Amino acid sequence: MCNLYRMTKNASEVAAWFDAVDAAQGANFGEEVYPGYPGLVVAEGEVRPMTWGFPLVRQGKQGQPLKPKPVNNARTDKLGTFFWRYAFEERRCLIPLTAWAEAEGPKGHMTRTWLSLPGAPMFAAAGVWRHSEEWGACYSMVMTDSAGSAAADVHTRMPVLLAPENQPRWIAATPNEALALCRAWEGPLTIDRTNESWRR
Repeated sequence: MCNLYRMTKNASEVAAWFDAVDAAQGANFGEEVYPGYPGLVVAEGEVRPMTWGFPLVRQGKQGQPLKPKPVNNARTDKLGTFFWRYAFEERRCLIPLTAWAEAEGPKGHMTRTWLSLPGAPMFAAAGVWRHSEEWGACYSMVMTDSAGSAAADVHTRMPVLLAPENQPRWIAATPNEALALCRAWEGPLTIDRTNESWRR
């Protein structure tokens, strides 16, 4: 599952790439995006800042409210459940990125493996978004089984990557048509296994 991705372009570059309006209002973002932190999303024809992850409200043993947990991955086989259904049916978005990371190696010594599209300055993953009381606008990345993709050598799941011709379809299609796009990427991938510690 994806718990870290890289976005090295600014909002105006993203807007130009996706032919969208820059509505980020000069917001600053780190090049590495983590769950619970802001990232850029293309939604309703605009590039907007949102928090990565839908808030999962939690309670302590005594019933006291705990800090919400960001649920940053939406599995394709769960998109019809209550937690995701309305966002999937009504508020699909594009998540621009330049690479995503997976952890590899033994527990306690995991390193970062970065995956990207060769030669692409940026690309789009499928996403869903909604408004929340806790964090305002928030989004989650749609994940699918990686079988049949080069990504399967790294992890059993991967983001749903959208070719340019499928990006408008993801946004505007019916839920059944959008679900048909939720498949593993069959094209080439660049896989960069590093010595970087997964946790910095």
